[in-house]
Amino acid sequence: MINNRIENLKQEVFEANIELVNQGLVIYTWGNVSAIDRESGLVIIKPSGVDYDVMKASDMVVIDLEGTIIEGKYKPSSDTPTHLAMYKEYDTIGSVVHTHSEWATSWAQARRAIPVYGTTHSDYFYGDILCTRELSKEEVNKDYELNTGLVMIQTLKENNKNPLELPGLIISNHGPFSWGETSQKAVHNAKVLDEIAKMAYRTEMLNPNIQPVNKYLLDKHYLRKHGASAYYGQVK
Repeated sequence: MINNRIENLKQEVFEANIELVNQGLVIYTWGNVSAIDRESGLVIIKPSGVDYDVMKASDMVVIDLEGTIIEGKYKPSSDTPTHLAMYKEYDTIGSVVHTHSEWATSWAQARRAIPVYGTTHSDYFYGDILCTRELSKEEVNKDYELNTGLVMIQTLKENNKNPLELPGLIISNHGPFSWGETSQKAVHNAKVLDEIAKMAYRTEMLNPNIQPVNKYLLDKHYLRKHGASAYYGQVK
């Protein structure tokens, strides 16, 4: 069942996990990246609690969508049920990233969404970066990681958000998750999310009365990069 395509995806997921370190988004074992091969339904994810400085591509764990280990000598990340919930709900997502990056996590601990204060935010996230509700005691004590995924899905649905138009959010009291069509894009979104969180914090410190940008500016910047008539960048 493990073919060259899966082996290549293991290498890609390993490199994406290392990129979290290179981008200053994680320390110690504070994050994880996964990716899914939609053809086989197999998911590759970082092993739980393995240090980045000793981790190898061969250490990546291959599981199915029910969390059964198909290949790997380690346990998969403890956040695996969260990742799987997102893959099951949204077939447009190819990779999920979780970090405890300091700026985005600060907003999560404050239980606040990150408002759209400028065009940098607008270029990547089509609206506020949402913060989920707090999980109940029952949700924490039973199936915590699964319920983390379900509350993300609930937040997106209640706000009528397409996950590729809002490729990340923050879990109340916890930290950020991001995603994308590939692991490279998902990590890219994780880095952008943390930079936006930093800029939003500084913006509020400089001007406590600041208001979000007008929707026409949000539309212009987001749609020129991602819309049907996008013109940013080179023709592919």
